[in-house]
Amino acid sequence: MTETLSRRRGASGQLTALLGGMFLGNVDVAIVNVAAPSVRDDLAATGAELELIVSGYALSFAVLLITSARLGEMRGYRRIFLLGLAVFTLASLGCGLAPTPFLLVCARIVQGAGAALMTSQVLTGIQLNFRDDERTRALGLYAVTLAGSAVIGQVLGGLLVSADLFGAGWRPVFLINVPIGAALFVTAWFFLPADRVRSTERLDLPGAAVLAAALALLIAPMILGREMGWPTWMRLCLAASPLAFALFVVVERRAARPLVELGLLRRAPVVWAMVAQTTVRATYFALLFVLALHLQQGLGESATYSGLVLVSWVAAFGVSGPLLGRMPARLRRSAAPAGNLLLAAAFAGIGSGRWWDAASSGPLLIVLLGLGGLGYGAAFSATLDHLTSVVETRHAPDVSGLFNTTLQIGGAVGVAVFGAIYLDLAPTSGPEAVTAFSTVVFALAAAALAAAACAQLAIRTTKPRQPPDA
Repeated sequence: MTETLSRRRGASGQLTALLGGMFLGNVDVAIVNVAAPSVRDDLAATGAELELIVSGYALSFAVLLITSARLGEMRGYRRIFLLGLAVFTLASLGCGLAPTPFLLVCARIVQGAGAALMTSQVLTGIQLNFRDDERTRALGLYAVTLAGSAVIGQVLGGLLVSADLFGAGWRPVFLINVPIGAALFVTAWFFLPADRVRSTERLDLPGAAVLAAALALLIAPMILGREMGWPTWMRLCLAASPLAFALFVVVERRAARPLVELGLLRRAPVVWAMVAQTTVRATYFALLFVLALHLQQGLGESATYSGLVLVSWVAAFGVSGPLLGRMPARLRRSAAPAGNLLLAAAFAGIGSGRWWDAASSGPLLIVLLGLGGLGYGAAFSATLDHLTSVVETRHAPDVSGLFNTTLQIGGAVGVAVFGAIYLDLAPTSGPEAVTAFSTVVFALAAAALAAAACAQLAIRTTKPRQPPDA
């Protein structure tokens, strides 16, 4: 009995450290959006500097995830997690104390690198140290943390800036990470299991460089293109990204120890699951962006309202993971396509409400968002459970790096594509904004249906019995 309780405490401590680190890393993707006007006024930042303050973090975070996951495998996921958390915490202090926009941009880029180092170890740690039902429950909490952090980041940023603690304006948005990061570092130090023997192999530096370039060519235009008016050089970067990825494949095939196990991308259950997850992630981030614009610019609601209305989505998402862990294996197997279908139905319901205004139809919007969150949560958790069960444990770093990177790509693509559609259709408030919102949300419903089809293909192409972990 004592041994069981001790093991459970150890597992809880591990999850607290891992998920806490991931929460910090993902919150800081969104939290600065709300603080940006205050940063501009205080530091006299130009538009370009403000864009880099917001997007420099997301860019360095996204391009380093796969490399960070491989570093975790080679040098120990615990060691790299602690390193990433330390870098993130110190960079947060640098952000909070930055006296100029240039130094704030530099600190944000370093902060994103630290976030990539620690975040990429979370899924690896869960896959290595949790088994069966414990792993399913841990993955459910992982999904809740990942989804909730985006919304909480926006709400928390608004509250901290509005509070103007000690007259510090926007700075507490970053400084709050320092005590939390220090507490998580102590927790991780005591609870994360010691790493196995470190590998003597060297990191595939050519592969890491080519991959970083390919991801930057793809993601940077997605993040910065709309605000910068899609200049020619940025379109050329986007067009060059497929060639850069092709070069990465060539480099990896020649590498003695590849950065990514390309054989995983030849497995149909893995590919279809990744495509499904990327697609549904795009719908989620697109919804966050478009709904906030529609509520504030189209309907004249406050930023606080546009953030709080999504609480039902996050709450329902949080229910999905634990419910999935209690389901029989047969039902759990079909939860991903079913969840995506429910998400598509919720989007269709939201898109049908052309007559909405916040006063009369807010409760119905909240209910439909809750249904969407429930569907997205089921799809997300089930797809993640599928990936970690069909891929051998020795490939845990590969799964972690690929999974997290595709999430970042999906989020960037979702905002770029669906956000552009909304902004093109709704230059002003009023009837045009309502029509534009409905059009975009129906498009999100179609994307969710496509994700359901991909999730079903991932299930159908999975062999009944997988080879044992090595």
